[in-house]
Amino acid sequence: MVKVTLVKSPIGEVKSVKATIAALGLKKIRSEKTFEDSATLQGQLKKVAHLVKVENV
Repeated sequence: MVKVTLVKSPIGEVKSVKATIAALGLKKIRSEKTFEDSATLQGQLKKVAHLVKVENV
């Protein structure tokens, strides 16, 4: 399990980064979601690594 927290606003980012944040279900700063670890998730997190904090649960 991986806990993902939005720590920086996606305002000013390109559309694809904003879409990835939305696909992860993160709407506001400090919003958190827990996911099962997968290759797809790792690709999304790599794209938005500068905006999120990732913790193993």
